[in-house]
Amino acid sequence: MTTVGPSVTEIRIKTQLEHRVFYIAKFDEAVYVLHAFEKRTRRTTNPDIDLAKKRLKDLMQLRAKKPEKR
Repeated sequence: MTTVGPSVTEIRIKTQLEHRVFYIAKFDEAVYVLHAFEKRTRRTTNPDIDLAKKRLKDLMQLRAKKPEKR
């Protein structure tokens, strides 16, 4: 999901409804879920994309502040 950011991936879950999960799994310590939601339209809405972008930005800032464990 390059719309959100590099290395962000989308899981599509289709049941009677449709759900999406945006996550990033490039770090050794965890897989970070940026946003999960029920999709109600054909296109992913801008508020959903913007929220995932903000959470990715916040995650990157938090990781930059943490000292690396050795």
